Amino acid sequence: MNEQVIAGVRDLLPVLRERAQDTEDARNVPEESVKALQETGFFKMLQPKSFGGLETDPVSFYTAVKLIASACGSTGWVASILGVHPWHVALFDQQAQQEVWGADQDVRISSSYAPMGKAEVVEGGYRLSGRWSFSSGSGHCTWVLLGGPAFKDGKPVDFCTYLLPIADYAIVDVWDTVGLRGTGSNDIVVEDVFIPQHRALSFIATSKCKVPGQAINPGPLYRLPYGSVHPSTITAPIIGMAQGAYDAHVEHQRKRVRAAYAGEQSKEDPFAKVRIAEAASEIDAAWLQLTRNIEELYELAEREERLPTDLRLRVRRDQVRGTERAIAAIDRLFENSGGRAIQRGTPIQRFWRDAHAGRVHAANDAERAYVMFGTGAFGLPVENAMY
Repeated sequence: MNEQVIAGVRDLLPVLRERAQDTEDARNVPEESVKALQETGFFKMLQPKSFGGLETDPVSFYTAVKLIASACGSTGWVASILGVHPWHVALFDQQAQQEVWGADQDVRISSSYAPMGKAEVVEGGYRLSGRWSFSSGSGHCTWVLLGGPAFKDGKPVDFCTYLLPIADYAIVDVWDTVGLRGTGSNDIVVEDVFIPQHRALSFIATSKCKVPGQAINPGPLYRLPYGSVHPSTITAPIIGMAQGAYDAHVEHQRKRVRAAYAGEQSKEDPFAKVRIAEAASEIDAAWLQLTRNIEELYELAEREERLPTDLRLRVRRDQVRGTERAIAAIDRLFENSGGRAIQRGTPIQRFWRDAHAGRVHAANDAERAYVMFGTGAFGLPVENAMY
């Protein structure tokens, strides 16, 4: 089934590529693109079989994401973000999953995990308020995952992800950026809403890979660390954007004639060939490291073996490094694409802007990930839960 979904995604690439500028102009992924992706089965790749999903391996999911992003950066970003949320919901209590998928197994969920709001512990759950930014693709969704601390008697007692239906929140259109313009990453506003206990998931449980949802979703996919699955969901589309920029650059250079160099054809320029080789190697290295690490994690989960800390730290190290490699490749190509490449509507400049916009996501905070890895390498306790 994985192959069928990926084949379906491949078939969509020409259409997504053609819509890329319209997506940017609209500041949102077209509904037609979302529906087309849904028809391939893409959004069910990480959804549990218990609720009509495919429960595929994560590398197949990242492969589909990379393909989508190679055609349109904004569409790939939104697809990756919305596509990983069924995995996260599958970690929640069964009652929460039933509320999300019981009536409609095709619902979509957006998110904003940064702690921009807070919850008060009350009888039976929490009272949640706040305003969260950067909820990509939220206009295509009817549920949202929001992060925030939980307080009791004025003191923080936990950090949770809260799951809310669309009736409990408002979407505020604020998205106007230089990159990833088509992602519709708008604000979510919540005003004193009650969240029942079963629709809150402690990050302590998530970081330990011991969550309520495993009672009905015992498969290896749902024993993987959040700190591996979700950050890789951010890097995979950026690598896809780098691949899209590479393909666009090669096609552009194949036809380009450099007037400043007596009409030299770029495809005959040895320095152009060197740059292409360097960029291709960086993209391949980023992808090979990301997929190797995730495959190793998944194989251990399949065998129900312990997921070692050093591997989890390596996943984060290579995830942020993968983003850096992809950005370096795009920069190398873009700076040598010539003046015509900066014209509005050309794919190279759009991929360049989109990738740099994705780079500023918190999951790509390279120094923090490297410090975690170095701390572990010295045998010291790693206190950051995001690995």
